[in-house]
Formats: sequence, C-alpha cells, structure tokens
Amino acid sequence: MRGFNLFQRSSSLWRRERNALRSISSSRSFCTENGDGLQSSRVKIFDRDLKRKQRDRARWLMGQTQNDSFVDAVVENVLDRLEDCKKSFPTTLCLGGSILPIKRLLRGRGGIEKLIMMDTSYDMVKLCKDAELDDAQNEKIETSFIVGDEEFLPVKENSLDLVISCLGLHWTNDLPGAMIQSRLALKPDGLFLGAILGGETLKELRIACTVAQMEREGGISPRISPLAQVRDAGNLLTRAGFTLPGVDVDEYVVKYQSALELIEHLRTMGETNALLQRNKILKRETALATAAIYQSMFGAEDGTVPATYQVIYMTGWKEHESQPKAKRRGSATVSFMDIKKQFGNTGS
Repeated sequence: MRGFNLFQRSSSLWRRERNALRSISSSRSFCTENGDGLQSSRVKIFDRDLKRKQRDRARWLMGQTQNDSFVDAVVENVLDRLEDCKKSFPTTLCLGGSILPIKRLLRGRGGIEKLIMMDTSYDMVKLCKDAELDDAQNEKIETSFIVGDEEFLPVKENSLDLVISCLGLHWTNDLPGAMIQSRLALKPDGLFLGAILGGETLKELRIACTVAQMEREGGISPRISPLAQVRDAGNLLTRAGFTLPGVDVDEYVVKYQSALELIEHLRTMGETNALLQRNKILKRETALATAAIYQSMFGAEDGTVPATYQVIYMTGWKEHESQPKAKRRGSATVSFMDIKKQFGNTGS
C-alpha cells in the first residue's frame, strides 16, 4: 500500500460543446461501423450527460491547482508500461479521465509522434489544450484535441498504434463495448493500456454511508457507483478480443483531514455519483452523520481519515501473426508423469 497526502485545495459552455459533438457525430469514420458483434448496452447504469457536467465542474474546481498526487501516481504507473515495450507507438489516442496528467507526464515515452486527446467535456479538453507544459519532448509531438464519447469512438478502424485510458472507462454503460471499439481502432499488434477504479474503492465511505442511512432514514439508497471486480478484468480483455491480456491491481490509501475533504476531492476529480437510479436528495443530517461515523470508525490518531482507492491496470494487444500463440491442445510431446519421474516430487 502507498500513502499520499493530497493538498489541493461553474457554469459550463454547453452550446460550444454541443456544436463540437455534432460536428464529430456527422463524421462517417466511426470505428464501430463494420459491426463486429458490437451493440450498445441496453442496460443504462450511469447518466452520461450528468457525468459530462461533473467533468465540466471538475475542470473549474481544479482552478490553477492541476496536480493531484493520487492521479499522478496512477498515470505514472500506466505510462511506465510503455518503457517495458521495445516497439514505438507513433499514433496514440488518449481517452478521457486523466488526459492532462498524461500529457504532462508522458516525457517522450512510447515514441509517440501523433497524440490525440479526447474527453466528453469540452471544458476539460480546452484546459488540456491551453495548458503550458515545460517539456521539450512533448513539444515534438503533434497533438490534436477532440470532444468525444468512449462509448462511440470517432476514430477510423486500424488507425492507431496505442490507446490509453486512465481512470475514465469505469463510467461507461457498456464497458466491453467501449473496449471492443478500442481494439477495432488499433492497428494489428497495437496496444491497449487501461486503468479503472476497482470494487474495493472507497470501501470506508460505503460502510459509513450505509450505517448513516440506516440510522437516519431507515433504509439505504445507492450513493456510490458499482465498480468492476479484479476477477472480471481478465474476462473483459478476452471478451473484447485482446490477445496476451495482462491484469494487475494496486491499492492507494489517501489521507484526508475529514470525510468532507474526501468528497471535495472526488468532486475535483469528477468522480461523484452519476447513477441513473440515484437519490438526488441527500439529507443534511445524513451527510453529517456519514462524516461523524467515518471519523469514528476509520479515523487515525492524528485526526485524519483514510480512503482506499483500488486501481485495476489492464494491458491487451490486437492480434498479429508475430505474437506468441499457445500450442494446440494435445500437442505436448512430454507428459507431466515423465517430468515428475525425472525431477522427483518437489512438493515434499
């Protein structure tokens, strides 16, 4: 586990964003056009319009403080994987979630020549575009910016070498479909790098909120969104058609002065509740009870409260003939019994 002390601590431009989205929607180069068994999810869990508004609000809450210790740590972990690859990725798409930290921390990794930054929020895209970064290596990269939705990628098939999604895909209604679109957009032997929040994220807040609602309201309503479990990540990559899937998980414990500061940080990250079936009214006494229970159950001796973030990292490649492949079942020439006889029983 790693501990981080975070120190940080609107009206949205909807007309321009709507026009930008319309201009993208008029394109006929979507990577979903050939119908590779891809369908939009019929079950709608999240309010995507609300999530876009939350992303807009997050941009303004950031103000001039654009660095976040937790987000930077996750981004560095994702980008470190590029250093393990011997090949370069000339054309790269960066999906919404943490596009500004990725642009800031890229530092020439991956041999990227053309970088496309995409987010559902016009304000977040504009922030990334206008950010002045002191990095000579990034200045050599041809960077473009688009407003788009991960559920409907406005990208041609077989046009990208790398797709990066950091802390964004867990808000999609059709996560497998979004990952399938990413695979379709990749060239053969292209790489997908993803990081999503896992099911153990904010477990302390879930417990405190549940207890407070039971005490004050006599029942519970969904306040924190459902998230993927670690066991599901490998299946997601396989279902999306990626080869050589890789999954690992990390937990980050961030310390806050109070539960209210935690909520403020979630608002700044754009990670607040966007469930369609949410209760839109949170009673003041329930909120105060949640903060008090949180402090009582999880507070440290120094007065701070911890919050756990579970991050699931996913790596997958688009199929290519040069990639190693598993041998056909039954093609082995040596039996395990022969190996056991030769080397003995090492289990004793």
